[in-house]
Amino acid sequence: MGLVRKFALLAGVAATATVTGATAQTGQKVTGPVATYWMSAQTQTGFGLPTGGGNPDPMAMMRQMMGGGQGEANKSLTLQLGSGQTNAEPAADHLPPQALQTGAALPLLTPKLAPREPTEPGQIPRDFQKPKGRMLIFWGCGERARPGQPVVIDFAQLAAGQMPAGLADFSGAGFRNMSPPSVSKNRTYGEWPNEKTRATVPSQGSLVGEHTVRGNYSPQINFTLEEDQDFLGPLTLTTNAKAPGGWANLGWNLVGNAQAYFAVAIGAGGDGETMVLWSSSEMQTAAFVMPDYLSGSEITRLVASKGLMGPATRSCAVPKEVVDAAPQALLQLAAFGGEANFVYPPRPTNPKVAWNQEWAVKVRYRSATGGLLGMNMAEMMGGDRAARPSRNGTTAPAQPQKPAKPPSAADILRKGILGGGLPFPR
Repeated sequence: MGLVRKFALLAGVAATATVTGATAQTGQKVTGPVATYWMSAQTQTGFGLPTGGGNPDPMAMMRQMMGGGQGEANKSLTLQLGSGQTNAEPAADHLPPQALQTGAALPLLTPKLAPREPTEPGQIPRDFQKPKGRMLIFWGCGERARPGQPVVIDFAQLAAGQMPAGLADFSGAGFRNMSPPSVSKNRTYGEWPNEKTRATVPSQGSLVGEHTVRGNYSPQINFTLEEDQDFLGPLTLTTNAKAPGGWANLGWNLVGNAQAYFAVAIGAGGDGETMVLWSSSEMQTAAFVMPDYLSGSEITRLVASKGLMGPATRSCAVPKEVVDAAPQALLQLAAFGGEANFVYPPRPTNPKVAWNQEWAVKVRYRSATGGLLGMNMAEMMGGDRAARPSRNGTTAPAQPQKPAKPPSAADILRKGILGGGLPFPR
């Protein structure tokens, strides 16, 4: 695990709040739920940076650009079932409404845990390399960076235990990650997509309708999603252009049911050893990774503190200093739609009656888009056009010299993201 990823995880842990004793005020006894089921629904246009600190998949990005970049959105769904019950041969299925257009059943596969290589306390991993380079951190919308920016993190100094100036100011400003069911958290766990089935959700697929989850290690789950609990609509960049003054202007459409927006840009300096991070947050924060989903309470907190842009925001300027430091940067813009929650059985009105929950369902929503900062999709898909032979076999005369065009998306992906010089966190 690289230093940047470790730093991001530590920041996330420090910012995570654990809430217990939710029924202390009423004194009502609560048990369960026996099973928890999470559905994560995403709508994507353009291409996106990986969430959670993973590396980008160039082929997936190309598919997103070819499909989602021309007005058609790509939809994805992640299903996670966790239970306190067990079965020697666990099996479960999600029976979606016909409107989802993914077939009659989505099998929730229980993954097998791979054995971990034992390590001694304090042992240095075999693939450990002494970190080098530095990170420049910017934040906030505006034509110019604010005083005190960027915060510079020298990886070698950080590894030696030297705390960079200004780094302490980032404490408490991070995102509080959600904790879905998982193979390590629950006695039995099942998920979709998985290694056996990876059916995609069609662009016209809908979550609206009756859903049933049945398995041999959990009680049967039944719930219905209404029209306002469907996938979020597509998010698209209406403006993504460099201004004559050197900054980059961003504009986007407002997404129905979206509660907040957040933008990040990540790029590399010309020396190949400088990482540049920028986020739209008004707070001093470092967006090491774009958050995948946020709870409703977290969205409310971050909009109030201006960590997220509000639901009526539709534009943002990326400061000139960011564009200068990273001439080629990947941009991601996300709209967060909160969540829908269901619990069975309903809470008894009499506080003296125990609430024995059988199951709880959470559906969370996100819509995102992305591209290269300051470059619209048409420019990305263009690129230079060499002289081609005409139909009669002759070569067309060379056109007058024009200003060099930016590389096409195919060029960028063929050479690796930013020429392989972008040190994504691992």
